[in-house]
Amino acid sequence: QVQLVESGGGLVQAGGSLRLSCAVSGRTFSSNPMGWFRQAPGKEREFVAAINWSGVSTYYRDSVKGRFTISRDNAKNTVYLQMNSLKPEDTAVYYCAAALTFGVPRISDAYNYWGQGTQVTVSS
Repeated sequence: QVQLVESGGGLVQAGGSLRLSCAVSGRTFSSNPMGWFRQAPGKEREFVAAINWSGVSTYYRDSVKGRFTISRDNAKNTVYLQMNSLKPEDTAVYYCAAALTFGVPRISDAYNYWGQGTQVTVSS
């Protein structure tokens, strides 16, 4: 059974940093892309960042470019999201996802497996 487990969320002041981790068990995704999405209260889930299998190619939504960095450690079957210069509008539940496709997908329908989410709250 494939499981994705996020960790690292919490409460932080604006301008602060958090590092999210997503540990995958049940199968390896070292040949597949992985991504991060988020959902704020009353809003739809939105794409945040994605990374291809090797880590060479990444893609970010415009509002997090230059502040967030996605990375992966295939030996540990783990993907990370380093979040710096956090803003109150970054407050959301963050989900990691794994896809069975290739490339750097940016739509949620392209992802086959999802974690349960971790709350990130940024206070002003």
